[in-house]
Amino acid sequence: MSLRINDIAPDFTAESTQGTIKWHEYIGDNYAVLFSHPKDFTPVCTTEFSAAAKLTGEFAKRGCKLAGVSIDGVEDHHKWMADVKTYGGAEMTFPIIADKGLTVAKLYDMLPAEAYLPDGRTANDTATVRTTFIIGPDKKIRLMLIYPMSVGRNFDEILRCLDAIRQTDGKPFATPADWQPGDDVIVALSVSTEDAQARFGKLDIPLPYLRKTKAPV
Repeated sequence: MSLRINDIAPDFTAESTQGTIKWHEYIGDNYAVLFSHPKDFTPVCTTEFSAAAKLTGEFAKRGCKLAGVSIDGVEDHHKWMADVKTYGGAEMTFPIIADKGLTVAKLYDMLPAEAYLPDGRTANDTATVRTTFIIGPDKKIRLMLIYPMSVGRNFDEILRCLDAIRQTDGKPFATPADWQPGDDVIVALSVSTEDAQARFGKLDIPLPYLRKTKAPV
């Protein structure tokens, strides 16, 4: 079955550029971003790893660990990391998981069945291994983004999504379109207007079902 939001993220044990990783143990009590790639030494993916490397500190401030996954082996990953640093100038401090057997790709439903090719595959064969997951401390999948080969990921947007998830996690809020940290949030429909006013103070009510309030600090 396909993975869905709020499913438990499948656990796995795999080799990586930082040794053996037990996925749930690696996440611990943190959030995690798992982003996947069809092959090492590909141009779009190199720019993406560079962007992620530059933002590692921002994710860490939010209690979030990063991990990449690619279908090549650890030795190739280490060589590729040097290219990433050459391109972007930032050291990669998070692991790249080796997935030569497509174990993680299959667990996370990144490939159609006909694409499970044992050998001789190219990046085009594994093109759908272009998925980003945000996973919560409870190990539940909070967000999934799937990109085509031709579109590089926007890691500022992934960071914004993490901010929105953390802002609303366990709270009766949602975030509106184009929300940024510090912007007003939307009060959930499960909370009456009277209760919302008592709990959160002044509301902005442009529509009866759309009630905004200042995000609690």
